[in-house]
Amino acid sequence: NAPMNMPVAPMPNELLRLQKMHNGQKVKPTFSATEMQRRQDGLRKILVDMKLDAAVLTSYHNINYYSDFMFCYFGRKYAFVVTDKRAVSISAGIDAGQPWRRTFGDNVTYTDWRKDNYYFALQQELKGAKRVGIEFDHVSLEFNQALKDAFPGVEFVDIGQATMWMRTIKSAEEIALIKEGAKTADVGGYAIRDAIKENVPEYEVALAGTQAMVRHIAKTFPHAELMDTWVWFQSGINTDGAHNPVTSRKVQKGDILSLNTFPMISGYYTALERTLFLDHASDAHLKIWEVNCEVHRRGLEILRPGKRCGDVAQELNDIYRSHGLLGYRSFGYGHSFGVLSHYYGREAGVELREDINTVLQPGMVVSMEPMLTLPEGMPGAGGYREHDILVLTENGAENITGFPFGPEHNIVKA
Repeated sequence: NAPMNMPVAPMPNELLRLQKMHNGQKVKPTFSATEMQRRQDGLRKILVDMKLDAAVLTSYHNINYYSDFMFCYFGRKYAFVVTDKRAVSISAGIDAGQPWRRTFGDNVTYTDWRKDNYYFALQQELKGAKRVGIEFDHVSLEFNQALKDAFPGVEFVDIGQATMWMRTIKSAEEIALIKEGAKTADVGGYAIRDAIKENVPEYEVALAGTQAMVRHIAKTFPHAELMDTWVWFQSGINTDGAHNPVTSRKVQKGDILSLNTFPMISGYYTALERTLFLDHASDAHLKIWEVNCEVHRRGLEILRPGKRCGDVAQELNDIYRSHGLLGYRSFGYGHSFGVLSHYYGREAGVELREDINTVLQPGMVVSMEPMLTLPEGMPGAGGYREHDILVLTENGAENITGFPFGPEHNIVKA
């Protein structure tokens, strides 16, 4: 019943399998066109080197890295297809024009009218392709079979490793964004420390940190989508695992505490992790805490270009071993940062573990995050964790984390 003088948008054909949902204008991107073109040209070089006709990227991290679009899965498949001439995101109709507005490239939307419309969209983009790169570490057995059924005679080749190694070396624009993320993590850390009080539940402390970071991101990046920033604040026995969820436990004097802030800016995750105590720490706790800080300081000293990841781990192991604590180490000493989150992404080639032989290079961004967990019943029981982020330069490393660590800073007065 629109007034006669009001233009009415044409109804989309309900039988269409694909649509162009180019609604509105492209938004301000996270990175410059030059930066995004660099990434896509790098991917096209991978296609040439591997003799591939196209890449079909399906993971959160690669779609975001090469297109600047972060999708929301919700039971639907997404893709970013890159050939020598074209780059296009494939998205579900439920998202309407948002994927097109964010994609550096074109976008095609598939509808829900038929269950195989996603594969139909891919077929339109891959006509004539004989060798196609996909991410073996992201494609399930069921998905793999569906791709083979949709593309008989096409050879699928793993491109996940090649794209991962490309992502490990950050550009100047990426490093600038990561530095802003680290500043945001510090903002959340200070908000958390201010919120710690006796009988305050973990979730209230966590909320203070999350709200401070979201507001800081909104002020610093007013054009960015605000999604996925979060905090894990743990107390007492809840500190024993690095990824333990927030609970309603109320903080008590003498508690060991773990502050973990995780701002997300356009898919780029950064982190701050610190051990704290409320009011006081026992002598046993102080002893373990000091050892973990000793390892952390040494790790910050030796994270330099030319160092092998496994050698970093072995050297830090020796410090724990000298104190009889190596058996209480929880995980590796650090990892690469960039397009990353708790539910997607991992540049597994740059992890500070004994079994990783990668040599660190300028342009990599790596954390130092030693952790000890002593079980309940032992003197000094609890989880101890410190975490800084370093940008590797031509001649050394820049620590971009500002929040202090250690007993002299992080015993919070009640």
